[in-house]
Amino acid sequence: MGSSPVVLGFDFGGTKIATAVCDLTGNQLASATVSTDAGAGSARTAGGSARTAGGSARTAGGSAGTSGGSAGTSAVAPQRPGERGAHAIFDRGIRAARDLLAAAAPDDELAAVGAATFGIPFEDRVELAPAIDGWESLALGRELRAAFDGAEIRMATDAKAAATAEARWGSLQGCDPGVYLNLGTGLAAAIVTGGQVVTGANGAAGEIGYNLRAVADVGLSLNQRVHLEDMVSGQGLARRAAGNDAARPMTAADVFEAGPGNPELDELLTSFVTELAFHLVNLTICINPVRISVGGGMVRSWERIRPQLEQALSAGVPYPPELVVAQFAYDAPLLGAVALAVDAAQGRGEPDRAAQDTVPARASPVAGDAARDAAGTPDAGGAAVHIGKDTKYQSTMIQDTRV
Repeated sequence: MGSSPVVLGFDFGGTKIATAVCDLTGNQLASATVSTDAGAGSARTAGGSARTAGGSARTAGGSAGTSGGSAGTSAVAPQRPGERGAHAIFDRGIRAARDLLAAAAPDDELAAVGAATFGIPFEDRVELAPAIDGWESLALGRELRAAFDGAEIRMATDAKAAATAEARWGSLQGCDPGVYLNLGTGLAAAIVTGGQVVTGANGAAGEIGYNLRAVADVGLSLNQRVHLEDMVSGQGLARRAAGNDAARPMTAADVFEAGPGNPELDELLTSFVTELAFHLVNLTICINPVRISVGGGMVRSWERIRPQLEQALSAGVPYPPELVVAQFAYDAPLLGAVALAVDAAQGRGEPDRAAQDTVPARASPVAGDAARDAAGTPDAGGAAVHIGKDTKYQSTMIQDTRV
């Protein structure tokens, strides 16, 4: 193996950590996911190429993710029983990444690391990050620099990283302005204008999870009211479905699956999407976007969510935008983290136009996505993807993590 520089991307999520090793053009060499739940087992890996620029050519076999000791495979150590807390979760992700680097690029220099996270990342803390106890006090920037000495470090919120990927390679290319909406474990949005993601004065632009939910909330501090994200997010939906019944734990995916046959859950879903629509309409009126791109785990239930959102936008917005599923519906934060790392490695703060013209090759789909591909998944090649009832979900780099 040669000594070409590589970059590393992280997506630190509320339920999983995803990581990928890529070359300096963003082409993926290997990837892995590990759960933030210490009892969930070992990391899952994927490797090799999946799609060329434009998404028209898809390799089926012989990728680096196949067996036989190729570069795209990784033997990630199992999680250690009893690990708890933010530092243990962070360390688990670092171990997975180091194992991935050792397998995919053992002799290559690590030039840069890009990290996407829930919350607002800083060198010495992560603000607005309640999903994991202790994450707010984690010195994320310093910890990453210590773990990968000599590498350039770049960080962004998960929604902003996702919007970066969609603006550069996906459904928000050429959309000025555009909005990325993340419907996952948490809730957030990101605004794209002039091809760049708006960060805000404190890095918190688009943090709609903190929106007021009622007029009565006016004047109340953050700790005196219920945040929108507490009610409208994967975690919020699961809590609302379970209520106080600890013997009946449900994920958001469980709720969407059970909804059609359960009037109580169906009513909950209607209320859930209605409140989401209320805030999305107001955001849209403020921004006047060309397109809204929706990503995150809950888009697996897009046909339950889409009609209410479309109707609300059509009725309530003077100039309704196009509403689409993100090109990288589930792994956009990780791809955005890779984009940050590539920019850092190449010594630029802004993406160059040449890099925007090519979609990086990504890993072979895991089993669940392979089945969807066999059923005839369309290839969008950077265009917006409308997911109708007869349309299968597109293959993505790291998939099938339930919200």
